[in-house]
Amino acid sequence: MTNINKYFIANLKMYGNKKYVKSIKKVIDFKKKKKYTKVKLIYCPPYTLLSDFVNYTKNSSIEVGAQNCHQDEFSGSYTGSISPNMIKSLGAKYIIIGHSENRISGDNNSIINKKIISALSQKLNVIFCIGETFKEKKNNKTKSVLKKQIISGLKKVKKINKVIFAYEPVWCIGTGKIPKTKEIRDQFIFIKKLIKNRFNSKNPIIVYGGSVDPKNIKSLNQISEIKGFLVGGASRKPNKFIDIIKKSII
Repeated sequence: MTNINKYFIANLKMYGNKKYVKSIKKVIDFKKKKKYTKVKLIYCPPYTLLSDFVNYTKNSSIEVGAQNCHQDEFSGSYTGSISPNMIKSLGAKYIIIGHSENRISGDNNSIINKKIISALSQKLNVIFCIGETFKEKKNNKTKSVLKKQIISGLKKVKKINKVIFAYEPVWCIGTGKIPKTKEIRDQFIFIKKLIKNRFNSKNPIIVYGGSVDPKNIKSLNQISEIKGFLVGGASRKPNKFIDIIKKSII
């Protein structure tokens, strides 16, 4: 994951059908422009569209990931679940793990840790989401929460070269709100220092997520510590997603 100047990850959440897949042709064509050759674009559609996305993007530089996985690496009696091995077999290369919406549904730090280990064992890249709630922010617990999430989530993980960290303040997701520039910079510096010291990583990849859209991307892009963006709702519309990328690569 070197030689990339910015990461753009589209988290489509529970959105899209087979017809929708062809709409990203605009993004595929856009990515071919020389100016964006060092930009990494990753689409994370629902499980039902993983194969379609992999097939549709196979002749492009766009890569595909899943939005979550089960902690069991291979298989088991887990109705409605999908394992890292299954995801890999479809041709996907990434998995989002630890998203706040999944944490709310029961993914605690221990489960997240097991999922990360299983995904890495399958040689998949992990997009590891971390972030504080508004209550935790209000009580000045942001840094302690982030530290616990990182250390617990990566317990027994020795190499993090296949991990992308996504800082998503929970209180920003879907709200249209983003922290002040100084707050984001402070958190990124803290996260980077913690990762460097804990895992001896010189250049950890840390992206920002949480209501990223074409309106706020310019101010977010001024924060040099940010290496890319995890985009939710705005990524569903190809024109909006392209606009975000354009305004980030000057």
